[in-house]
Amino acid sequence: MKMVSPAFAWGGHLPARYALCGPGARNLSPPLVWSDAPRETASFVLLVLDPDAPRGTFVHWVVYDLPASVRRLDEGVSGARWLREGRNGYGKMGYGGPCPPRGSEHRYVFRLYALATPTLGLPAGATAAQVEAAMAPWVLAEAEGTVLYGR
Repeated sequence: MKMVSPAFAWGGHLPARYALCGPGARNLSPPLVWSDAPRETASFVLLVLDPDAPRGTFVHWVVYDLPASVRRLDEGVSGARWLREGRNGYGKMGYGGPCPPRGSEHRYVFRLYALATPTLGLPAGATAAQVEAAMAPWVLAEAEGTVLYGR
């Protein structure tokens, strides 16, 4: 399975428009496109994580129960009524962009999972830990990309 963004390259820097703080920050969820999911895929999960956060891995976005027919998320889609989103590390629903401490640069890991179940049976607002536990027996494939953001 492959995942790309039309707005940035893996290994590069996340444009400020997708960040919560810093010059040019707009806190927009970034666009993503994926392909080559296994035939048996019934849904997708997306997690966006910051493993460099001072207090341990910080969750920026949790999306689950994405239908198998969905192969892209457009810029700014977070908050759309059709999208099942969980609670981020800021304690809010949906996408919460990067805001690393001044003078630091963090890695932001985008992980997309193809699942063999159409739904995880979780309510809106589930945490990343709840989603990871519920999806564990259903994972068929995964794609991952990392970008950097600093201020």
